[in-house]
Amino acid sequence: MNEETSLVVTDHIELRYDYALGEVAGTFMEGLKQGKILASYCSKSGLTYLPPRSYCERSFQPCDGWTEAGLEGTIEAATIVVRGFEGKRKTPVAIAFVRLDGVDSAIANFVDGLDLSDCDVAMKALAPGKRVAVVFAEHRQGRITDFSFKCIGQDS
Repeated sequence: MNEETSLVVTDHIELRYDYALGEVAGTFMEGLKQGKILASYCSKSGLTYLPPRSYCERSFQPCDGWTEAGLEGTIEAATIVVRGFEGKRKTPVAIAFVRLDGVDSAIANFVDGLDLSDCDVAMKALAPGKRVAVVFAEHRQGRITDFSFKCIGQDS
């Protein structure tokens, strides 16, 4: 027996998952369908949350409003993923946590339009403080994949 073949089991697993969105995530996803990034808002603390939250982490009160986030923002952290999942985006992919204008927290999503063949060069474009813009999918379905980011500015 070949030692290498005994160390790996290859299998095919198909998994369907139904995710109950609830009121907050449901409102966020409906906004995506309309080409809007909606953040929850707490009138007591004045904080806006993206991804939206039901309760404010500062006041411990329910978030009681919604606001439309800006369609540009600043990268807070980023990475390049080189191992993916079958049937999903082909790797490598860039992912960044972005604080959109007018929002007090950051949301993660893909960053498209970068040449990822040289990770060192790509990571310079994804450095904290770099600016990105939201790009909406042509056909939106109320999913997080309805938008992604693209780098903007002179040296992106």
